[in-house]
Amino acid sequence: MDSARVLAQRLATQRLSSAPLPRAADAVRLLTCVQSQERDHAFFSLGLRTRRSTYAAVRREHDSGTFLRTHILRPTWHFVAPEDLRWILALTSPRLLSSMAGRHRQLGLDDASRLDSGLSLLAELLAGRNHLTRAEIGEAFVGRGSSIEPGQQFGHLLIVAELQGLVCSGPQKGVHHSYALVDEVVPPTRARDEDEALVELVRRFFTSHGPATIKDFTRWSSLTVAGTKEALAQLGGELACEDVDGTPHWFDPSVVPRRSPAAPAAYPFPVYDEAVLTYPTVNFPTAPDHPFAKHPDPFWARVVLDQQNVGLWKRTVRGGEVEVDVRLARSVDDRGREAVRLAAQRLAGFLELELRYLEDHHTPHIWWG
Repeated sequence: MDSARVLAQRLATQRLSSAPLPRAADAVRLLTCVQSQERDHAFFSLGLRTRRSTYAAVRREHDSGTFLRTHILRPTWHFVAPEDLRWILALTSPRLLSSMAGRHRQLGLDDASRLDSGLSLLAELLAGRNHLTRAEIGEAFVGRGSSIEPGQQFGHLLIVAELQGLVCSGPQKGVHHSYALVDEVVPPTRARDEDEALVELVRRFFTSHGPATIKDFTRWSSLTVAGTKEALAQLGGELACEDVDGTPHWFDPSVVPRRSPAAPAAYPFPVYDEAVLTYPTVNFPTAPDHPFAKHPDPFWARVVLDQQNVGLWKRTVRGGEVEVDVRLARSVDDRGREAVRLAAQRLAGFLELELRYLEDHHTPHIWWG
């Protein structure tokens, strides 16, 4: 297996080039956990993989609770299906919380009585499906005279509450994320022991993200190399393994969707999309004249054309239009440029906005590498 086949198979397996899934929640269940640090960009990631062709449709699914947004797997936001929340938290949260212990000591959250009182107050405020935003919860903490200080201490308290399975997302309130009690919005599910949970998470990852390496999985899951190897051994012949440039890549040979004739040539991948973020080992090769730049700006993301990283793009929503600013390698031909423009039009259609398309061959004043 060569890297070109790996990249093509991943696009099909993640339903980017093969038949789309019916709903956004189906894409979340396929991928198991979908990084959603930037929620609206992550909604488009789900839209790219499904027949949910508008932001409004994806938001309705989220607001109805068919998938959740919370800190899980790694210490950042992810989408996850309700039935997967508790067992993945039980498997991954102990390591995450342990890794955060030093920071919590700096913030004074190692004081068990302070932490417990903050968590108790949070549960009290959200009880009865009283979904509140971070700002609303913060105001209530101040009003109740809580010892939890506004700012980073309060923010980390919320992350701890998520990692412990106390809270997760409620429906959006305007543009703002709200919190809900897990026990009020997530039905009880069967508990898994640690070995069973690890094997299941490994199976899920390589089935939905494969072909992929052990390093890809441990970056994605925050779990150990040793545990991953043990789980792969237990899975035995369920997964196939092939070397790519001397590195073993695992995948499920029974799940290889075919490329659709309607598959696009170009993808303006949202920031933190699973197709580009997940793979430190084999990723889309970069055009030699790619417009790398100098200063950091996390909202510029990759443009992939014919399985090659050929540039950067960024979106800005203003009123009734979305401005899509594109920087492409000079080597991209007219056919490729038109494919990228059509991909930008797909984003505008998803947002139900008019497209203002800007293309510049010059290097933007950002860093990328």
